[in-house]
Amino acid sequence: MDDIDAMFSHLLGEMDHLSQSLAHAADSPDVDPAQQRQNTFSVGFADLNESLHNLEDNDLDALVADLGSKSTNNACGVTDHQMETSAKTQEREPAAAPLKPAKTAEFSAAMQMYEHQTKADKIKLALEKLKEAKVRKLIVKVLMGDGSSRTIMVDERQTVREVLEKLFEKTHCDGSIDWSLCETNPELQIERGYEDHEYLVEPLSAWTRHSENKVYFVSRPQKYVMFRDPQLFYMWKKKKACLSGINEQAKQLLVKENFGGSALIVPDLEGTLYLKEDGKKVWKPRYFVLRASGIYYVPKGKTKCSTDLVCFTRFEKVSIYSTNSYRQKYRAPTDFCFLLKHPCIQKESPYIKFLCCDDEHTLLLWVNSIRIAKYGTVLYQNYQAAVKTASTWQTVNKANSHVEDDPHEPPPNFIPPPPPGQSHV
Repeated sequence: MDDIDAMFSHLLGEMDHLSQSLAHAADSPDVDPAQQRQNTFSVGFADLNESLHNLEDNDLDALVADLGSKSTNNACGVTDHQMETSAKTQEREPAAAPLKPAKTAEFSAAMQMYEHQTKADKIKLALEKLKEAKVRKLIVKVLMGDGSSRTIMVDERQTVREVLEKLFEKTHCDGSIDWSLCETNPELQIERGYEDHEYLVEPLSAWTRHSENKVYFVSRPQKYVMFRDPQLFYMWKKKKACLSGINEQAKQLLVKENFGGSALIVPDLEGTLYLKEDGKKVWKPRYFVLRASGIYYVPKGKTKCSTDLVCFTRFEKVSIYSTNSYRQKYRAPTDFCFLLKHPCIQKESPYIKFLCCDDEHTLLLWVNSIRIAKYGTVLYQNYQAAVKTASTWQTVNKANSHVEDDPHEPPPNFIPPPPPGQSHV
C-alpha cells in the first residue's frame, strides 16, 4: 500500500512539473508573434509600404480607423481633457479674417501637396498600428483577367466569399457563381481555386517571403459543375448520350439525394490513372478508387477487392491543384494532370502526389469528385450562398441599368396620374 501511495505522489509531482514547464513555455515563446506577422503584411508587393500606397483612399481610411479603434487611448492620441481644453480655447479665440482667394494653379498645387502629405501620414500611422494589431491583416494584390489589378485589405476573419463580394463592388461585375479567387504557383506550374468557405489569410500566409505566387480574380465555369450537372459524377458509368438527356428536375433530385440527406454520398469513382514515380519522370498506370476518406489503389498483381486496396493519400492535410504543361515539364502521358499536396509545400518535394488522366473529361471527374469527398456538405452550402449572392447582384445590376437608361424621362406609354379629385376618362 505504501508503494502505491509513493507511486501516486511521484506521479502527481511529475504532472505538476510538466504543467509548470508548459506554462513557462507559453509565457516566453521562442518566436515573437509580432515579428512573425511582420513578414506577412502584404501579398503581391515588394514591401508593405508599396502595398499601402496602392490601397484606395477609402480602404486606407478604413484600415487606419479599424486599427485605431483597437488601440489604447494613449496610442490613439489626444485625451478627453485635452479635447475639452482645445474646444474652450477655440471658443474664446476670435474668428480669423477670411483668406484672400489664391491663384488657381497655386491652389491646386497646394491641395495636391496637402493630399500627398495626408496620405503619407495615414500610411505612417497604419504601419505603426499594423505591428500592434492582434488581428492579422494582409494587403493583397489581386490580378484581373485583363491584366489590371485591385488592391484589397483582408483580415484573418474574412472568408473567400466575403472577399469575392468586396471585389464585386470594386469591379462592378455580374456577381456570377463562377467567379473565383485562384492561386498560381509558377515554380510548380500549378493553380488552385480557393473554396468560398476558406479564410483567405491562411493559404496566403503559407507562401514564402519572396514567392512568385499570384492571386487572380477569374471566372471558372467548372467551380460548381457538380450541382449544375450532378449526373456526370453520380451516373458516370452511363453513356454520355443518356446523361445529356436528363432534365432539370432529375438533376435537382440527384443533388437532393446525394447532398441533402444526413450523410454525404461520395461518387463511386474508379479507374486507371498514371502515377509519377518519386524523383523520376516515369509514369506508371495504376487502378485507383475514390472513397470518402481518401484515394486508394490496387497494387500490382492484386484484385480490386477492398481488402487488397492500399491507401494512396488521405484528404485531411492536402489540397488539389491543376497543372500546366506537365507533358513538357515531367514527360507526362497527357496534359491532363493534377496533384495533391499540403498548402505549405511551395517547391519540389517527395511529398507531392502527381496523377495523370487520359482525357479532359476524366480530369474533370476526378478533380471535382475529390473536392466533394474532401469538403462534403460545406461545398453545397458554398454553392447555395453563391446562388443567393448572384441573385442579389443581378437584381441590383438590373435596377441600375434602368436608372442609367434615362432617369429623368418616363418609360414608353407612361400615363401620369391624374390630379387629386379627378380620374382618367
